[in-house]
Amino acid sequence: MFAYDFMRYAFIAGIFIALICSVMGTFVVARQTSFFTHTLSEIGFSGASFGIFIGISPLAGMLTFTTASALLIGMSGERLGRREASISVFSGLFLGLGILFLSLSDKQANYATSILFGSIVGIDRNDIEVLIALSILLLLTITILFKRLAYNSFDSQGAQYNQRFNKTISIIFLVMLALTISITAQIVGALLIFVLLTIPASATKYFAHRLYQMIVLNFVFILAGVWLGLYFSYLTDWPVSFFITVIEALIYGAAIAKDHLANHQK
Repeated sequence: MFAYDFMRYAFIAGIFIALICSVMGTFVVARQTSFFTHTLSEIGFSGASFGIFIGISPLAGMLTFTTASALLIGMSGERLGRREASISVFSGLFLGLGILFLSLSDKQANYATSILFGSIVGIDRNDIEVLIALSILLLLTITILFKRLAYNSFDSQGAQYNQRFNKTISIIFLVMLALTISITAQIVGALLIFVLLTIPASATKYFAHRLYQMIVLNFVFILAGVWLGLYFSYLTDWPVSFFITVIEALIYGAAIAKDHLANHQK
C-alpha cells in the first residue's frame, strides 16, 4: 500500500487534517456553528467547481470562495437570526453556482465526484506541500488567539460583558474555519467535511471535560477515522468519505452508549 506515492501523501495529509480539525472542531461544537460549517462546505464545492471551470487549482477556488463568504457573513451582524438568514442565502446561491460551473465544464463527471466525495488518488507532492504550509499558518494563528478564542467560545455569558474584541474574534474564527474546510476537502470531499468537524468533537464531550483533553481525544478520533478510512478505501476502492463517516458515526455511537450506561448505573 505504501509503495504508492499517493497513499503516503494521503496518510501524511491525514495527520495535518486531524491536527487542524481537532482544534477547530472543538470550537465549532462549542460555538454551535455546525450549520455554518455545512454551508461553507457547499460554498467550497462551488469554489472548487469555479476553479476547475476557469482552469485554476480547485483548492485555490475553494479558498477564495470560502474565505470571502466567511468575511461577508461574519460582518453581516452578531445576532444569530440575522446570521442564519445570511447563511441560508449564501448556501442556496453558491450550491446553485457550483452546479452551474460544473455544467459548463467539460470535466464535470470525474471532477464532480472528486470534489463532492474526496479522492485519495488526487493528492500529489505539491498538494501536500500546500497543505502543510496552510496547516502551519492556521495552527500558528490558533495558538496566538487560543486563550481569547476559548474565552469567547466557552464563556459566552462572560464574553458578552467584554464586547471589545468579540466581533473581530468571531470573524477571524470564521475565516479559519473556511481555511480548514478548504484544506480538509482534499481527503473527505466538499459535502462531507462537516463530518470531521462535528461528529468527533461531539463524541469527545462524553469522554473528556477539559479543553485540552477534548482536543487531544478529538485528534485521536479524527486520525483513526481518516487513516482507517484510507486503508479500507484502498482495499475496496470505495469512497474514502464513506468509511470515514461510518467510523466517526461508530465512535459517536459508542460515546452515546457509554453515557447512557453511566446514567443507567446511577
